[in-house]
Amino acid sequence: MLTQPRIADLALALAAKYPVRAHLSVRMADLVLGVHTNSTALHTELTRYFQPFLEEGSQPPAVEIFAVQAPAPELDVPFRIKPPEPGKTKIKEEWFDTDDGRIVRKRLTGMLFLFGAGHHVAIGDCEANPNQVINFVNNRFLEYRLQHGGLLAHAAAVILGHRGVALAGFSGMGKSTLALHLVTEGATFVSNDRLVLVRQEGTLHAFGVAKHPRINPGTILGNPALAPLLPEADRQRFAALPADELWTLEAKYDAPIHELFGADRFRLATPLHALAILNWRRDNTPVRLQAVDVSRRPDLLPAFMKDPGLFFLAPTWQHPSPADYVSALEGCPVFEISGGVNFAQAARLLRQELSA
Repeated sequence: MLTQPRIADLALALAAKYPVRAHLSVRMADLVLGVHTNSTALHTELTRYFQPFLEEGSQPPAVEIFAVQAPAPELDVPFRIKPPEPGKTKIKEEWFDTDDGRIVRKRLTGMLFLFGAGHHVAIGDCEANPNQVINFVNNRFLEYRLQHGGLLAHAAAVILGHRGVALAGFSGMGKSTLALHLVTEGATFVSNDRLVLVRQEGTLHAFGVAKHPRINPGTILGNPALAPLLPEADRQRFAALPADELWTLEAKYDAPIHELFGADRFRLATPLHALAILNWRRDNTPVRLQAVDVSRRPDLLPAFMKDPGLFFLAPTWQHPSPADYVSALEGCPVFEISGGVNFAQAARLLRQELSA
């Protein structure tokens, strides 16, 4: 049993017990993350997943991450349960803060994630849970950006021509579906669900994460470019469902952008020229795109604001307020997309607005 552990001690002990066998460097915009593991199978999977972002140069990583394929150690500490998100009931995570960092445990898989004191370690059955390792790598990128002055937003993003546009929306509004619709028409993908906003020399920039979209069958059925993601038997089964049931169905499929559209169609940074917030409903009314002043529309801001969650640790960090988001968006046009759900019409209106 390990009692009241320290992140530094745990990380050093694990490094000594499980020597690294494979490495890869992942470039996320101007930041390089080194990922090291003792599992060749995990290395193969991470290499496939992060293929568009693999770094072959000599730039030293800003963050070093270790993914250890091994039984997670039993820790005799009083873990605290993370309450489920609003509208959900399943408890997924618990955590414990040491004097030099944080330990997060996934209740279903038993995976442990240790970070703090310059160490970043995932340990457990990584080969069976590569998606949790991928999320951990992306969370290390987000933490680095937030610790250096970034603001986290709940949004997808694409580049239309030379203009970056963020796509936010309340739960179930379809921001990922709209993003993929735009990519199918030629846009470049930037991010699926998280953005970090950073103002540099007066220009607002958006940084995405190297996470391929996970989408529902309805999104695939409505976009021919995504057809390869769905086996024919699944396609027939889902196509037979009523529209209401298909809309709410939770059966996620990975949509690897580089395999569907090409490696050059996934970029993780762009100057941000506009934000579109989906606030529509499922009826047949025409889609409307209208410029809004978010300082006067506080009802829209929660669709864009995002709490960093358990995987962000910074003792002196202050949780941003709605006013912080309004300030960050100063000079960036914001549009509300309302009316009835119609992705083709929304895409057309966005293109018209941004080409004006």
